[in-house]
Amino acid sequence: MTGCQWAAGSQNTQGAALYNQGQYTAAMEQFQKAIASDPTDSDGYYNLAATTHRLGNQRQDPNLIRQSEALYNQCLDHDPNHVDCHRGLAVLLVDSGRPDRAFTLLKNWAAQNPALAEPRIELARLYEEHGEPQTALKYLEDAVQQDANNARAWLALARLREASNDPVQALQNYQRALALGGGVLGPNGAMVSERVAALSRQINSTRDAASFNAGGTQMAAPAGFGSSRY
Repeated sequence: MTGCQWAAGSQNTQGAALYNQGQYTAAMEQFQKAIASDPTDSDGYYNLAATTHRLGNQRQDPNLIRQSEALYNQCLDHDPNHVDCHRGLAVLLVDSGRPDRAFTLLKNWAAQNPALAEPRIELARLYEEHGEPQTALKYLEDAVQQDANNARAWLALARLREASNDPVQALQNYQRALALGGGVLGPNGAMVSERVAALSRQINSTRDAASFNAGGTQMAAPAGFGSSRY
């Protein structure tokens, strides 16, 4: 890492801390410094774009929204596979009444990276938000085929299958995500553990009820007794 990259990384870290404290203007100053330190730093552009986007929404300022869109695009110029940037730009496009542009953005990303799971995860999110869960499911199934070790893909698939009332598959997918997750899942790790426990209880309860109902109303014959009668 060069000195410029180190400085940019430090400034991005400081900016992120300020952002999390709600100090958006101060955060923007740090992100601007990060870009000045390293003009090729995609994270600096993304962080500045996301913060500007947040302020634009808060203030309902179309100029800030336009600035954030330009910054998202600059981020992608430096890192065409920046996941958070694609998501942020897609959200901005949808919110500004251009969902077709959002779909095109993500589909082009997927087409340019046929072996990458991330574009398919983001497309699935977009399709689900637009009321097309079956299309979302297909993209997520494709994502885990492309990268069977992608915890985010398994987590998204688990959530969608749970929402589709498929608890058995959802449980298996949550378990897979948890096994792969490690630090990747971040705060979602605790949620995944909770869903695994809850779905396990639900499935066991359903099986117990089915087993009880299958027995009918007649008590089972005691061990050692046959069916013959005197």
